[in-house]
Amino acid sequence: MYSEKKEKPFIIPYFIPHLGCPHQCVFCNQSAITGRNDIPLSHEKLGAQINEYIKFKGRNRNTTQVAFYGGNFLGLKKTEIHTLLNEADKYVKSGQVDSIRFSTRPDTINIETISFIREYPVSTIELGVQSMDDEVLALSRRGHTSLDTEKAVSLLKEYEYKIGLQMMVGLPGDNKDRAIDTGRKISALSPDFVRIYPTVVLENSPLASWYRKSIYKPLPLEECVDLVKKLYLIFNENNIDVIRMGLHASEDLGNDETLLAGPYHPAFGHLVLSEIFLEKAKYKLSEATKNLNKPIEKATIKVHPVSISQIRGHKNRNIYILKELFGITKIDVVSKPAMNKKDLEINIL
Repeated sequence: MYSEKKEKPFIIPYFIPHLGCPHQCVFCNQSAITGRNDIPLSHEKLGAQINEYIKFKGRNRNTTQVAFYGGNFLGLKKTEIHTLLNEADKYVKSGQVDSIRFSTRPDTINIETISFIREYPVSTIELGVQSMDDEVLALSRRGHTSLDTEKAVSLLKEYEYKIGLQMMVGLPGDNKDRAIDTGRKISALSPDFVRIYPTVVLENSPLASWYRKSIYKPLPLEECVDLVKKLYLIFNENNIDVIRMGLHASEDLGNDETLLAGPYHPAFGHLVLSEIFLEKAKYKLSEATKNLNKPIEKATIKVHPVSISQIRGHKNRNIYILKELFGITKIDVVSKPAMNKKDLEINIL
């Protein structure tokens, strides 16, 4: 296995929209999701992309990865895989890049495909799991089962790859209980990290037709945020990093002609983390005020600098809620760099 350092890597993304996929899942319009509708597979274009990104690499970044996203990487033709990996490998050998990562379907992971990539410096493999419920997978036309995911993870662990698992909420046939069950089953597989994506309705996807015929109804944004919050907490309890919540913002996803419906928000992850901090603040304030018989004039909330916007919430929503709920006249949010990014401290007067 090709090792990699543990800090957050500098990612050089290279998108291969829908390539390598044996069929179209009901939710899929990869050119809209990735913001790319071209299909560049030449080593020249990949090299140009890598060179362009390397210009912006910060000096404090010790790990750099070339990442193949947007399609089913191991579903490509072997000649195509070979072309892309060979080009990326040149930058690893030159010392400009540390390793390679890609996303692929669970049913493309087998001894043959692993053997094919072993000679390359691949360190991280992400699997598009989407759900661990076989009925949801079938309704979504994924073409694989939860058992395929279990087998794939087991094989990747055997070869000591770093593993990322991607799940979706709001798929056809999915509901809160099934999504939570998927979260627990993914946690039991002990991946290194996960991504959580909401299902949205994109033009030119099979789901668009179902939506227009009222066969499919997407999750409302507020309900989706609450569900993803619960999933985040499940992964957090199991020491699994959640590196992404929500779809990456792109010009197409901000276009009403492309995005027909669904819980899309350009700062979806921030909404989830804000809800989590709000719940923590409510609990700590409840504990701190349960024996008080007088109004609270002032409360000070201390958080890590990167968490200030999360405790405040969108347009200071959390601060207004806490003031009204606990009758607090003034709430100050103070930066405390020594704190854990997920924690908060509250002092009241």
